[in-house]
Amino acid sequence: MLLYIAYIIIGFVLLVKGGDFLVDGAVAIAKRAKLSNMVIGLTVIGFGTSAPELLVSAQAALAGSSGIAIGNVVGSNIANIALILGVTAIIFPIPATKSTLNRDTPFMLLACFMLAAVGWYGTINRFVGACFFLLLVGFVGWQIINCRKNAPKEDEDTEKPMALWKALLLVVVSIAALVAGANILIKGASGIALSLGTSERIVGLTIVAAGTSLPELFATVMAARKHQTDMALGNILGSITFNIFCVIGISSMVCPIHDANVGFLFDYGVMTVLSVSLLIFLYTRHLLERWEGIILLLIYVAYVARTIIM
Repeated sequence: MLLYIAYIIIGFVLLVKGGDFLVDGAVAIAKRAKLSNMVIGLTVIGFGTSAPELLVSAQAALAGSSGIAIGNVVGSNIANIALILGVTAIIFPIPATKSTLNRDTPFMLLACFMLAAVGWYGTINRFVGACFFLLLVGFVGWQIINCRKNAPKEDEDTEKPMALWKALLLVVVSIAALVAGANILIKGASGIALSLGTSERIVGLTIVAAGTSLPELFATVMAARKHQTDMALGNILGSITFNIFCVIGISSMVCPIHDANVGFLFDYGVMTVLSVSLLIFLYTRHLLERWEGIILLLIYVAYVARTIIM
């Protein structure tokens, strides 16, 4: 038991420092590449912090464990919205820009609806996976082109950001620390939880999903703490989109995911309702307020309790 507690402490430290340095490196890349913090959050941070979900789901698909492959992604998306944005909004209310409301959030919502639709069908084959992945590539490419086209001219009086190679190295090392921290923490938590004897679906939706979402949690909180709110929101929107279009896309291309509707219909519904609720919350005052964060967090607590009890 003491060993598992040590794993949790070490993992927590790696997550905190990794999230801190990741934001610094990502901001420097944004300045050097003339990209907005939102685009960096959607791409570099959002995709980088979702690496654990990709590794876990791809391995689960190869092993024929559809419960882990689907539960990891759906559970992570639920955690991203209800847990991570809930906690972050309680600490630092998160504003949303017009582009976030009109482009990034609707695309995230589309991804959730598409996963729910193919999940309810039952089988996610290689063709569907390829379509998911191509949608992601097209969206990211369009985002980068549009951002660079509309980028303001550089002000020579502004402080010069760190060298690009240093920023890239900092981001790579930070993401590695986040992934390692999440894996170590999962190992500690799983060592305690699995001894109680739980189903594959519950492990995927709770322990694995929450554990692989820890990089997003710490990266988002650190970004909000440093007043990079665009990057904080972009990280979550990018992670959800990446989880669906890339993680499920690549996993199903590697090995078709069968029985994607067995035991997951309620979870698809929760994910979709949360994504719609997030859009409504952001549209009301262009801000995710503290009371809305509390609602999201309470929904997550209720969802996890219901998942474990049922």
